[in-house]
Amino acid sequence: MTKLSQPIRFLVVIFVLLSCHLTNAQLNKQEAQALIGRVIPQKAQFFVVEALESTAPKDLFEIESKNQKIILRGNNGVAVASALYYYLTEYCHCQITWNGTNLDLPAKLPLIPSKITKKTPYQYRYYLNYCTFNYSMSWWNWERWQKEIDWMAMHGINMPLAITGEEYTWREVYNEMGFSDNDLKDFFSGPAYFSWFWMGNLDGWGGPLPISWMKSHKDLQVKIVQRERALGMKPVLPAFTGHVPAAFKKKYPNAKLKATNWTNGFGDTYILDSEDPLFAELGKRFINKQTKLFGSDHLYSADTFNENEPPTDEPAFLSKLSARIYEGMRQADPEAVWVMQGWLFYSDRKFWKAPQIEALLSAVPNDKMLLLDLATEIEPVWKRTDAFYGKPWIWNMLNNFGGNVNLFGRMDGVASGPALALNDPNSKNLQGIGLTMEAIEQNPVIYELMMQHTWQTTPIDLNEWLVKYAKNRYKTDDKSLVEAWQVLRQTVYNGKDIRDGAESIVTGRPTFDSTTIWTKTKLNYKPKDLIPAWDLFVEASKKGIDSDGFQYDLVDITRQVLANHALFLQKKWKNSFKAKDAAQFKKDAQAFLDLIADMDELLATRKDFMLGPWISSARSWGSTPAEKALYEQNARDLITLWGDANNPLHEYSNRQWSGLLNDFYKPRWQQFFVELDKSLVENHEPDLKTFDANIRTWEWNWVTTQKNFPTATKGNSHQVALKMYKKYRNEL
Repeated sequence: MTKLSQPIRFLVVIFVLLSCHLTNAQLNKQEAQALIGRVIPQKAQFFVVEALESTAPKDLFEIESKNQKIILRGNNGVAVASALYYYLTEYCHCQITWNGTNLDLPAKLPLIPSKITKKTPYQYRYYLNYCTFNYSMSWWNWERWQKEIDWMAMHGINMPLAITGEEYTWREVYNEMGFSDNDLKDFFSGPAYFSWFWMGNLDGWGGPLPISWMKSHKDLQVKIVQRERALGMKPVLPAFTGHVPAAFKKKYPNAKLKATNWTNGFGDTYILDSEDPLFAELGKRFINKQTKLFGSDHLYSADTFNENEPPTDEPAFLSKLSARIYEGMRQADPEAVWVMQGWLFYSDRKFWKAPQIEALLSAVPNDKMLLLDLATEIEPVWKRTDAFYGKPWIWNMLNNFGGNVNLFGRMDGVASGPALALNDPNSKNLQGIGLTMEAIEQNPVIYELMMQHTWQTTPIDLNEWLVKYAKNRYKTDDKSLVEAWQVLRQTVYNGKDIRDGAESIVTGRPTFDSTTIWTKTKLNYKPKDLIPAWDLFVEASKKGIDSDGFQYDLVDITRQVLANHALFLQKKWKNSFKAKDAAQFKKDAQAFLDLIADMDELLATRKDFMLGPWISSARSWGSTPAEKALYEQNARDLITLWGDANNPLHEYSNRQWSGLLNDFYKPRWQQFFVELDKSLVENHEPDLKTFDANIRTWEWNWVTTQKNFPTATKGNSHQVALKMYKKYRNEL
């Protein structure tokens, strides 16, 4: 190839940069138009996308009608997508959620009487929690990710956490440092446990991780961040916090390593001391490699001591630690901004008092750190930290833990909290709102409500908002459904008494006690107070209301009523057992088992509540029978035992799912009842210690078994819900 002269090379570089700029500007418009085509393909031709020039850091959009077309203007793809969703919800009475979508558009699209202009008060709208990537997203393919990114854009998200494929980056870094794949086989976790591996809580569990997984998810991450950026989002990528493989001890015997333990039934992990020169080198290597693979928007997630306590509470130590972590980022990327989850300040408040928090934060320049108040709707940490001592921060709603299936939320608090903070001078450098749930695909009303704040500065009037929500969701103005939502607001969504949603005793390891470690059955309302909402939904079903969202809510409310009833039935068999009434005990125990089977039948009518798709999508990533078996075991384990047979986190991620109820929870209770029945017949105390040991073995056998579960729904949601209503309503 002929060598180019210096001036010519310079001109070529300038031309390439200009070409990239023009291409990106054009791509932004194309991507926004493509999103419209994916969401409403039948009407996409009636929408025109136009750029809206703005030098302000906060997004804005406009909507107006021209020449029988709907003009959507925005300063980026997220703004245009938000304009689309505003039009769909406000003028077409539609709705798009994980659990029910109504896109029944009018034959002729409504015209806009006068131009609508919206500007967000929040520079950042953050999305995702490390845990979401496993409790919900472990097995997602590009098709599912594409749907989620569209949902994110339409709901105003512009700052998503993007950590898919991180294991591939680390493999590349360590291979280049001389570590073989054999050195790393006990380091990388299985694919259902990446969240806790990335946060330094565990090594190797659920592995060894196939190389094919790493490669496929590197490719998936490329697609994810490309699409997010094309729509105007700025993905938050991971950074190094010190977690290294055990093999590091052999490769670098003089390295300053500290063994740490998460205390949840897993072995030690190793943290490289930030004072060690290798710390900065590793941090730089990782970001450089990651940037080469996935690009960068200069936002990096790094969380020190996630549910692990530092070795000392000396403020000077903590300050030096955070300074070194930031310096590792800065050396690789001078524009780096550290995005820190504030979970540690909530979960370990005994350690993280004001001096410790201020020391950790103050060592980093204010414009180089962004704090996530991770569960602001539960406890606003900003209020006891002087709004994070001047750092910019984001008001986040957590809401769901572990992917548990329940109706729960702090509806009134979410409706008012962000706006009250925004207008409070004590909130100082509040710059955004966000969603940081551990899992998604449940309680859609709470997430629709939270993201309503994106384009307004005042609290949401729930009385007005629920009317609109019900109309958009159910395609009807039926006032009885608004009345039902007011009942739900005062019961399951009242946000009182408990931190997060209650589970059903059905999903707990069999016991006489209804308050086992992770199966929390305490409700924030009286069970009977939820019944009127069930009555109203059943009556609406009889009227023929049949939208996708209505079907989901009918099933979910019925499920919740039955799940609550299980605790009443447990008390019945417990009392008959204590009374040594063997005949009555058999009858009461059977009623409990029948309830589980009835719940399974009900939930089989909706894919949202089925085990089969979770297992099937896990297996779909395997390229060999061994890989498929490994991924299925990961999928089964996370939602049952979490770890091994004796893991203290068992049931933390329990799910009320069809397939899981009949195949795991029901047989487990049956074995318990056999033991109790035997003790009554033979007139001796039940051997609960032996039962517990045996059931742990049975549970682990279930985790390591392979079996196909249905992936297609069975039955009609209306008919089965009505069947359950007729059977149980009078009992309640």
